Amino acid sequence: MRADRLVAALLLMQARGRVTAAELAVELEVSVATARRDLEALSAAGIPVYPQAGRGGGWSLLGGARTDLSGLTANEAQALFLMAGPAASAAPEVKSALRKLLRALPQTFRAEAEAAADAVVVDPARWGERDRERPELVEALQNATVRRRKVRLVYEGRSREQTHRLVDPWGLVDKDDVWYLVAGTEAGQRTFRVDRIVDAAVTDLTFERPEGFELSQAWGKVVNEMERRRSLLSATVLIAERFLPVLRSQFGRHCEVVGTEDDERVRVRVAAPMALTIAEQLAGWGSRVEVVEPDDVRAQLARIGSELVERYRT
Repeated sequence: MRADRLVAALLLMQARGRVTAAELAVELEVSVATARRDLEALSAAGIPVYPQAGRGGGWSLLGGARTDLSGLTANEAQALFLMAGPAASAAPEVKSALRKLLRALPQTFRAEAEAAADAVVVDPARWGERDRERPELVEALQNATVRRRKVRLVYEGRSREQTHRLVDPWGLVDKDDVWYLVAGTEAGQRTFRVDRIVDAAVTDLTFERPEGFELSQAWGKVVNEMERRRSLLSATVLIAERFLPVLRSQFGRHCEVVGTEDDERVRVRVAAPMALTIAEQLAGWGSRVEVVEPDDVRAQLARIGSELVERYRT
């Protein structure tokens, strides 16, 4: 991303005092022409950057000036440290980055930002479980994403068939400890489960993200499409209001209250891909839930109940 390069160029000039377009190109892994355009863009934006021609010349900050690269308000600084702080305990790189950013903040922001970094701890393991580790390929894919390098994947689909693909890694998403790679392919944007990637080889081929691409928006569209597929069939059920939070935790966003009954029960619409899926999720409720419609779900519940009675009759 160009903004990343511009900040990196400023940091490099502050660290070295003077830098040539060729040196910047090597550091940022871009062409000399791109590096020169970035330096000119900084100057055009009003930052006191100027070129000096001749032997030993290059680009410098006027008078050795330094710029506050954080540009954060007090609330923004607190929010950033609240989000990144929990990761620092597991990632030394994050802890080091937070320390450097803390020194760059105005003195009035530092105390609250430092407190925010230590205000939250994230324990990824449920009770009685070990910590869940992320897939080994995540780090390699993340590096390829940051460095804008194409990746050759060996991917195993649901049918166990393996395919070979050359993709542009646009971003990674961690959804409830399941990692996904959002990537560009010859057929357009595709999403790959990282735990189904058999092998990933980072190439020297570069790519650019599509103009205006934002990972959060792209992932939002993926989620909406998946949720649409998961909600192809709906059922109306009656349940005591006190049990509603548990039912919502089961069906997530596919649980909607549509009315109330005279007997203090609520009328709820739940959804899933198939009648069997809904019945399987409701079977454990026994008589606490009454399915009003459709008949397919009622029939599946009756079948499940008959099978359980037959098996455990004795």
